[in-house]
Amino acid sequence: MLTRKNRRKSIPSISEDEIKRRKREYLIIIGIIIFFPILTFFETRIIHFGGDFPISNTVLMFSLININLLLLILLIFLVFRNLVKLLYDRRRRITGAKLRTRLVVAFISLSLLPTTVLFFFAINFITTSIEFWFNVPVEQALENSLAVGRHLYDHVEDNNLFFLERAAYQISTKKYLSPDKQKAFTRYIQVVQREFNHHAVEVYDANAKRLTYSLSPLLEKKGLPVLTPEKILKEAPNGNIKSISEEIPLGELIRTVGSVPYGASRLDTVGYVVISKVISGDLSRNMESISRGFEEYQQIKMLKRPIQTTYYISLSIVALLVLFCAIWFGFYLAKSITIPIMRLAEGTRRVAEGDLSFNIEQIADDEIGSLVNSFNKMTRDLRVGREQLELSARMLHEQNDEIEEQRQYMEIVLKNVSAGVISLNKGGFITTINKSAEKMLSIRPDEIVGKSYKTLLKGELLELANDTMEKITNSRDNSIVLPYKLAIDGRPRSLLVHLNALKDDLDRHLGIVLVIDDLTELEKAQRMAAWREVARRIAHEVKNPLTPISLSAQRLKRKYSERVGDPIFDECTRTIIDHVDLIRNLVNEFSTFARFPGANPKPCELPPIIEETVALYREGHTNIHFDIHISDNIPKLKLDRQQIKQAMINLVDNAIASITHIESEGDINISVMHDPILNLVRLEVSDTGAGISDQEKTRLFEPYFSTKKSGMGLGLTIVSTIITDHNGLISVQDNHPRGAKFVIEIPV
Repeated sequence: MLTRKNRRKSIPSISEDEIKRRKREYLIIIGIIIFFPILTFFETRIIHFGGDFPISNTVLMFSLININLLLLILLIFLVFRNLVKLLYDRRRRITGAKLRTRLVVAFISLSLLPTTVLFFFAINFITTSIEFWFNVPVEQALENSLAVGRHLYDHVEDNNLFFLERAAYQISTKKYLSPDKQKAFTRYIQVVQREFNHHAVEVYDANAKRLTYSLSPLLEKKGLPVLTPEKILKEAPNGNIKSISEEIPLGELIRTVGSVPYGASRLDTVGYVVISKVISGDLSRNMESISRGFEEYQQIKMLKRPIQTTYYISLSIVALLVLFCAIWFGFYLAKSITIPIMRLAEGTRRVAEGDLSFNIEQIADDEIGSLVNSFNKMTRDLRVGREQLELSARMLHEQNDEIEEQRQYMEIVLKNVSAGVISLNKGGFITTINKSAEKMLSIRPDEIVGKSYKTLLKGELLELANDTMEKITNSRDNSIVLPYKLAIDGRPRSLLVHLNALKDDLDRHLGIVLVIDDLTELEKAQRMAAWREVARRIAHEVKNPLTPISLSAQRLKRKYSERVGDPIFDECTRTIIDHVDLIRNLVNEFSTFARFPGANPKPCELPPIIEETVALYREGHTNIHFDIHISDNIPKLKLDRQQIKQAMINLVDNAIASITHIESEGDINISVMHDPILNLVRLEVSDTGAGISDQEKTRLFEPYFSTKKSGMGLGLTIVSTIITDHNGLISVQDNHPRGAKFVIEIPV
């Protein structure tokens, strides 16, 4: 991932337009490199083979130079454009810009020095060569050769002219053109041709019609072209003499045309004489070559400075071309190196960000390509590894979800199970505790979880716990059941503790699980059932003889009271009758307790029941202040109205008895409130009486236990039975500053 420290820009992605633009630039540069030498070759060919049209050649040459300059300018523009772009990328701190700059500078340095040295050596060589080409001896030799050739031609023309004038004079003076001298004229022409070694002598009349001619054997074989009258009249009008040069298979034919004057006047012409001389083909071609070479030399001599300048320009262009080609090649090589590196850097950044789908297209088969292949293989392996890891993680997550569901299920089970569960590790530290154990032992998890039992227990309890831990650890059965009698929050509890040792497959000790069953209510129900059975049997066995005893005492009193007349007898019989009534009342209480009906709950409101109960006592106990606090929005409850009223009467009776036991005045406070969190209604009845000791609280709700001398010990037992039948709880607490408080909780 890119950081602020290096402050690198992210690598821009290369679009298709950018790739197409770069391809166009490469094609243009390659075309310039190919086209430039071709144009330069044509320039040199034009300079060396300039023909008869120097002006057109010069125009063409400079046109090619200008084209080369334009191509060079285009190349320079592309190179400088890339240089500016490189500097711009370097300023923007684009990844790879520094490496490209170093490569380009290296190629410029490597190409600049040899190119410069070669350029100055070539300039010196060109200057020396051009000066050598145009030196004086060469020019003099060409002029002399041309003069010799011209002298030969002049000699031939002069010789033809001499004999032509002589022949024309003889023909004119001797009148060989007259019809009667045709034979003599023909012989004369043949003599002139043969004696003076002319290749051809021809005579034409005044109308330029050939009259006679004489040819050498060489021309007789090859033939002699005939001059047309128009050409003769054109070349030798009014006595003029003209030499004509023609190309024939034997070589160059020089024909001198002159007129035959009429008398002394040269303006009057009676005919024409043509004397011809053949110059051999080799000599003719050599003379033509010398003449053409001299003309070319003179033409090139005039273009000495332009040619020199052209070579300088061409050499400069070539040097610049080499230099800029090196720069371009540096760019190309730098891009071929840096672009894969940039893509690798981009790929590294993308991979670091977690994108393993990034793939680099291979653009070469060299080491960079191998590096790209290795990177792509690495990303593929990472992608496959991540997919496998994600699959494993998904499977592990599913397993964890299953384990979590099982754990939550176990937690829910442990939370809702009625037994208390506490687990300890092998070091004796408490690791878990469920809600039932919290409520059963009246403790909070944050007070004991993570702590050792050795720090929580002291004295005899600690010694007992250590012995128990040792027994369970060394026990083959891995379990021990122990009963405990404890007083928790001042209330007696009968607990049955199951200790189970946790061991792995190798029989290594891992910890202990304590399962605690609260047998208090069970024992209480069992005692209640036993007491009811006892009450039922007592009532059944005692009630039967009470009536005969009572009737017998009454009968004795009626029959023998007057006869005996002894007050002791009356007192005894009255005592028997009174105690029989007392026993009968006790039997009735037993009978009532034994056959106490079950609750028949119906939806009803609790506050009216409380008001009705208190109303029974307000008038008869003016010395006691009754205070009722009922919260708003008390919901309806499913209650057995008669039983709840009976329970309230028993509680109020006990409160009044407790107050009157120590003083004549007191307060009874009754409050009703709704707990929406626990979804229950809490009823509190408190008094300012004598109160209840801790020892009495442990047996307060047991049958036949009473703090009053005249009490039967069944009132609070009946209250507890009623509240239990309504799925509620009843407890007793100390009231402040004095007295007792009964708390009843009934679920909504």
